[in-house]
Amino acid sequence: MPSILVLHGPNLNLLGQREPGIYGTATLAEINERLQQEAQLHQFTLSFLQSNHEGILVDAIHSARDEHQGLIINAGAYTHTSIAIRDAIAAVGLATVEVHLSNIYRRETFRHHSYIAPVVLGQISGFGSDSYLLGLQALVRYISQTTMQAHPNLSSENET
Repeated sequence: MPSILVLHGPNLNLLGQREPGIYGTATLAEINERLQQEAQLHQFTLSFLQSNHEGILVDAIHSARDEHQGLIINAGAYTHTSIAIRDAIAAVGLATVEVHLSNIYRRETFRHHSYIAPVVLGQISGFGSDSYLLGLQALVRYISQTTMQAHPNLSSENET
């Protein structure tokens, strides 16, 4: 079964409590549960990691190369500061989607730049917790299409 790693960056452990006017009221556990349900519908497995530490996120990205077919990342403030996370994503070559709860382009000017965006498939922001769901749906579709293109006989084998 295909697998996706979902990485949550700094301060996302405080979702539901932290600035609900910006980040919403959903907790990280609720977001993960919703993603898990969606992934099961598509026969994907998910692994989750939240860390406030840049190096832990980089290590997780490196490890993902051998364990997962895709990556969803909300790097939080590291989006705007971390060349290390950007380089890790570029180095492993996993299909990656960047997500943000708030629309980073409607916020402070320093949040308008993402070091990550140039090395990912796409970026989804501004839809609250739905940003994660939309990112998962896009990544599942991408991985499924890529797999079918690489192995066209899979669909006919599964139909028998």
